[in-house]
Amino acid sequence: MLIRNAPDLKDCDVTDEGLYLKRRQFIAGAAGISFAGIGGATPAAAAPLKFKPNRMEIDETKTPLADVTGYNNFYEFGTGKEDPAKYAKMMRSRPWTLSIDGLCERPGSVDIDELIRRFPLEERIYRMRCVEAWSMVIPWVGLPLANLLKSVGPKSNAKYVAFETLRDPRQMPGQRGSVIQWPYREALRLDEAMNPLVLLAVGLYGQTLPNQNGAPIRLVVPWKYGFKGIKSIVRIRLTDRRPPTSWQMLAPAEYGFYGNVNPAVDHPRWSQAKERRIGEFFRRKTLPFNGYGEQVAHLYRGLDPRKLY
Repeated sequence: MLIRNAPDLKDCDVTDEGLYLKRRQFIAGAAGISFAGIGGATPAAAAPLKFKPNRMEIDETKTPLADVTGYNNFYEFGTGKEDPAKYAKMMRSRPWTLSIDGLCERPGSVDIDELIRRFPLEERIYRMRCVEAWSMVIPWVGLPLANLLKSVGPKSNAKYVAFETLRDPRQMPGQRGSVIQWPYREALRLDEAMNPLVLLAVGLYGQTLPNQNGAPIRLVVPWKYGFKGIKSIVRIRLTDRRPPTSWQMLAPAEYGFYGNVNPAVDHPRWSQAKERRIGEFFRRKTLPFNGYGEQVAHLYRGLDPRKLY
């Protein structure tokens, strides 16, 4: 499979479903995977993605690739929607090391391409909803976060999973400003993180993840607003205390810890009841939990639904 940069891609370049390559099955021992001590040469460029055919199709039109890669929130490269595609080329996504530490039995670090080789990849086509009331349908390629967490063995007192983005103002010019307290931070409850829907994405539309979309690895939580989908992750930490998250620290009256899509709760400056799907003229009704309530609503029984945002 030929991998090209996102600006060079056209819709006709998207890999045909019939050409999807099956990823070999990874067999982990009873003790899980130890990340410490992984060595060897790191490739200069990402290897072609190999993944299982999609098994989570939704009956909705996928957002065109040009929109997915050209209209983004990624403040590390600027606050404009077109800034990530314009400036993300400055970032080097290889070599890249992901560290996993905190309350787990087997902490350590792993090169991103070794991680991709060790875990089976899948394609998931998910609705994605931004807090600014626009949405997309994106075919992601990645590994379930639960698989990675199980491999490091969360300790019994672990309750939350915290994530951090790369901090490097030389590569990420938006970090030279102070709009957010860098590095970008996000977190999930451990039971949320273990839900089968949660994906660590390393690609989209069958291609290696473009820089502006969070290369080389980002979080995808389809029932939550987009600000929960932290990009360019360098650290995952298990903890027993709820970690601070970037937007909640910046504007606690507007952004809560949970960030669940809830059309019944307005943002202080606009309604969340409807959304504009990129590429469509008319707005559509926003679905509770972005349409994934059957899979995730049980996680929040007994909690005030207004506080879930």
